[in-house]
Amino acid sequence: MNTKTIVIQEFDSPRLLADIGGTYARFVIEVAKGEFRHSATLRCQDYPDFYAAIRAYLDSLKSVTIAHAAVAIANPVDGDLVSMTNYHWQFSIEEMRQRLGFDTLLIVNDFTALAMALPRLGPNQVHQVGGGEARKQSVIGLLGPGSGLGVSGLIPAGDGWISLGSEGGHTSFAPRNEREIAILRYVWKHFEHVSFERLVSGPGLELIYRALCDTDAVPSNDLQAPEITQRALDQQDRHCQEALDVFCALLGTAAANLAVTLGAMGGIYIGGGIVPRLGEYFARSPFRQRFEEKGRFSRYVTAIPTFVITAEQATFIGASSILDAQLRSLNQDPGSAILSQIRRVRPDLSPAELRVAEHVLAHPRAVVNDPIAEIARAADVSQPTVIRFCRSLGCEGLSDFKLRLASGLTGTVPVTHIQVTNDDSALELGAKVLGNTASSILQVRNQLNRDMIERAIDLINHANKLEFYAIGHYGVVAQDAQFKFLRLGISSTAHTDSRLQLLSASVLKPDDVVVISSSSGRLPELLEVAEKARERGAKVIAIAASHSPLVRKADVALIVDHVEDVTTHLPMVSRILHLLVIDMLAVGVAMRRHPQANGVMPGEVDERLDEARVVPRKAAASNQAPGVSLASPLAKLTSHSR
Repeated sequence: MNTKTIVIQEFDSPRLLADIGGTYARFVIEVAKGEFRHSATLRCQDYPDFYAAIRAYLDSLKSVTIAHAAVAIANPVDGDLVSMTNYHWQFSIEEMRQRLGFDTLLIVNDFTALAMALPRLGPNQVHQVGGGEARKQSVIGLLGPGSGLGVSGLIPAGDGWISLGSEGGHTSFAPRNEREIAILRYVWKHFEHVSFERLVSGPGLELIYRALCDTDAVPSNDLQAPEITQRALDQQDRHCQEALDVFCALLGTAAANLAVTLGAMGGIYIGGGIVPRLGEYFARSPFRQRFEEKGRFSRYVTAIPTFVITAEQATFIGASSILDAQLRSLNQDPGSAILSQIRRVRPDLSPAELRVAEHVLAHPRAVVNDPIAEIARAADVSQPTVIRFCRSLGCEGLSDFKLRLASGLTGTVPVTHIQVTNDDSALELGAKVLGNTASSILQVRNQLNRDMIERAIDLINHANKLEFYAIGHYGVVAQDAQFKFLRLGISSTAHTDSRLQLLSASVLKPDDVVVISSSSGRLPELLEVAEKARERGAKVIAIAASHSPLVRKADVALIVDHVEDVTTHLPMVSRILHLLVIDMLAVGVAMRRHPQANGVMPGEVDERLDEARVVPRKAAASNQAPGVSLASPLAKLTSHSR
């Protein structure tokens, strides 16, 4: 491995890129855009865990200091804990970042990274197999066999692309002929569920070979996938040749399924560690013929081109692209979502809270590790002020604030908002509205506070009376909430008139609970009823923007930071977010009251309630005792004690 000192050209510091599969861990250093050095491939089995492998690579470089890194891994990435599907490595992203001393550690699915590389590949980095012509700015599909079967896709969005996080390799395998049916029967002896990944992968090629030998009643040799492939290419073994032919045919079926599922008129790309090594054989293999055999949709898929990715560094190109976008996003809006909250509410902070905010914004990583006494000393405030500051942002306390701050600083694929323009077609407008709503939902999900949700559910579950207050466009949120909780058998009322809200709040009792929905959390009428409810001893749950006056007056704050300008248009996304918070509370209360309904969503509860209402009528018609209805689904879902 070459370890000479790196000359930094474009980047402020060299960046580490890694591609981690079930067999090999590949590393490079990117010193300028697209310029990779110090390439190394390590066998995963030689290292006990991911840290040991990456540490061994970094130690070999000696003079290189890394601040930012992106790792593409053959595994779904959802949250902080990464546990590999096809290997035993697992780790916490934030803990790993701290142990390695990086400022940024970005972990993405390997096929998400590979997908993001596709728009950046030149004609000499891919090889077309078969006919068809790609449409510009159309959906692109991606799949590739290796240790597993990776699947992804790209959707055009304005000037960029949205990569799909997919586990499409686990879709159920479907045979196309008698030979494949025989293979399926063989595999069923060993596995209950047979996915495409089970066969269209390195281990899958070995499984196909053994199945063919078993079907022909001949002994199979203990061959690994590379040996089977080489014997097939050298035409040394008939069963190896047939196994590779079947493998390519099944890949053609999987690729065609992906093409029609995504409408991938931009083409289907084949990556992974197997197909690019097959060379000219793959073009002659049954792949393309099987791809085009789609019955009534044969003409449709025949027009879609298929490409083999020949660029060795494609995954690194994609990971680099995602890391670069993340760092640019952090430079434009540095820090996590919670830091964005702090910047937005700075004008409303007290002088003492403002000093805490300025300290957090200036030293976010230090705050993650510093004790409360050190944070208070650095900001020149009391420790209770630090706690009040954290709670005003919807956090349970300092520990919860640090967790949210740390997860935001770890680095993830940024969630974007796409501006609607007058030039958009109806289809583009619809796609942008849906995309922006989805982005906002993901942002709120990242801000969720488990303890606050648990407390809200607990208060509602033990409430003697439940009231929902909202004004104007958010009145539908209160009405929807009343409907949902009435159907759960909870006495609830919705008030959308400020005078009725104040009158109702004036007769509340200590066991009552009020849920107030307000996007801004600043309406004087709602602030007044919140104060009145607290005076009466009732508990107040606020669904509002962080650090708003309403949040300060509430016993429990459920933060939704998506404030829309109601002077220019009707609030759309924020109302959906508030409705989803109500759904979370309804599901939580339903689970608490009816454990036997575990896994039932609100819509399913409604359906079961509707069905259950038939039971008493049937009982009456058959002259059964009224008590029989107590065993009905309605009784199970609605019977409770106060």
